Amino acid sequence: MVRRRVPISHANAAPVFRCAHPAVSQHLKVLKDAGLVDETAVGTRRIYRLNPVSVAALRDQLDLFWDRALSGFQDAAERDHPAAPGQHEEQQ
Repeated sequence: MVRRRVPISHANAAPVFRCAHPAVSQHLKVLKDAGLVDETAVGTRRIYRLNPVSVAALRDQLDLFWDRALSGFQDAAERDHPAAPGQHEEQQ
């Protein structure tokens, strides 16, 4: 996974992510529309930077989703296969 902490232009993004310029444009548009990246015009170039507030909010939502999903899975597994009397949880 490529992680950059500096702004990047569209032209510089294609080689970094190893995909064609049209694909980069489409991905950046989706990320911009979702509020995950900010775009700044510098002359004729567009510079993109991650929006840290939006990325943090997305991370919180994904953490919540996976916490709920995994808790539900654990509850179902424990319901289907209850521990034998005297068996500790870590021995299951």
